[in-house]
Amino acid sequence: MPAVEIGRICMKQKGRETGKRCVIIDVMDKSFVLVTGPKKITGVKRRRVNIAHLQLLQEKIDISRSASDEEITAVLESTGKPGTKTRAKK
Repeated sequence: MPAVEIGRICMKQKGRETGKRCVIIDVMDKSFVLVTGPKKITGVKRRRVNIAHLQLLQEKIDISRSASDEEITAVLESTGKPGTKTRAKK
């Protein structure tokens, strides 16, 4: 199982953003992390999320803690992972 760490790409499993990918930008405590899509790429807004509602993926990007959406977008595009958008299953 992948580690919960800054820069880890994950998929939302609960809520209105189910099935969309996001990036962990801060670990708040043992149960919550701060994630972002960024919104203009995947539609996931920057918000606090319970770790139990995420599926951690093997992919990881190199970002700093609490990086801005612009920085994350630039890193995703430079690593060739801007298409982290997936459709939600209905």
